[in-house]
Amino acid sequence: MEGGISVTIFVTVQKIYYPLLCIMGIPANLFTFYMICFRKCGMSDTAIIYLSCLAIVDTFYLVWVILIDLTLTFWVQQPFWHSNPWCGILGFLQYGSLYSSSWIVVVFTIERYLVLRSTTAKQHFSQAWVTKLTCVAIVLVSHLVSVPLGWINIVTPVSDTIDGVNVTLSKCRYRDETYSTVIVWITTFLSGGIPIVLVIIFNYLMGDHLCRARNLFTKEERRVMHGRSTRGMLKRTILLLSTVSVAFVVLSLPRFVTYCILRTKYNNKDFNRDNYSIPINVAGDVANMLQNLNSTTNFLLYCMVSRRFRQELVRVVSCKAKARELGSVLTHTTMKVFSVVDHKTLPSTNPGTVVLTKLKQTE
Repeated sequence: MEGGISVTIFVTVQKIYYPLLCIMGIPANLFTFYMICFRKCGMSDTAIIYLSCLAIVDTFYLVWVILIDLTLTFWVQQPFWHSNPWCGILGFLQYGSLYSSSWIVVVFTIERYLVLRSTTAKQHFSQAWVTKLTCVAIVLVSHLVSVPLGWINIVTPVSDTIDGVNVTLSKCRYRDETYSTVIVWITTFLSGGIPIVLVIIFNYLMGDHLCRARNLFTKEERRVMHGRSTRGMLKRTILLLSTVSVAFVVLSLPRFVTYCILRTKYNNKDFNRDNYSIPINVAGDVANMLQNLNSTTNFLLYCMVSRRFRQELVRVVSCKAKARELGSVLTHTTMKVFSVVDHKTLPSTNPGTVVLTKLKQTE
């Protein structure tokens, strides 16, 4: 009796959780896209492109996976995608958006590291057209790689009881074949394992590089460049990197582990994935809930770690005009430092302003 009550509670939680995730996550991602693209949040052109693209693909992930798949599964007896050709098409779209989201984070992280390390890389990657082509390539390749996933599921007839009447319904079920197992293993590592490892490695390398970079300048030079202590700036920058990487890893790793277990030890057609009396099914669904939450947290992360983003958010809510673009290096924020902009061609809004460079102390 207690086990049945626990199962009912867990199912009810998911029936509420996934629609709520859609209601909050989709508008949050779209609003984040607006904030990044049309408000002055102190980001470089390349950062704007990467983060706005991430907001869009996360929105598509929420639509394909959370709204159409999971929400309908818990609220509709027979969702439309339990038929051909939607069974295969939905799988293709879901994994295409999942790949895109994961690898945009990875490529953006690697690009930031290369920009910090190399002046040549900075000049190359600071061009907006390069970033746009990179994002388009990531999305296209992600969906191309997802094409084989359209055949890992198959529509099969399943006997069920509805209102005391035995009926036969079509269900989109996992195809129990070697082909499906191989594809799922490859997908699990390409969408979860490898991105997690790369994000951890390159965020660590960036943090280490920023910590060592403070030794390249004297106190006077650091005061002119930053207008505040380098130690405080480095702490905030490292906090930004740590927040992004920890959120990605913590929310993605459980699904990677449980998915591997489900597709190895329990990879057979007789296993009932909907039987919540089996612990791995509960663990797998909790891990899915965390993974799906990852597609809705970017707005909160930006609010937590970017002062300029919070300021613009307040201006939007209070219907104030856009903030002026800050053209002086003396007013860089943590997000501006993280964006690594090139100021060589930055136009001056005031023709009477003189910017002094290469300052030297005279006796």
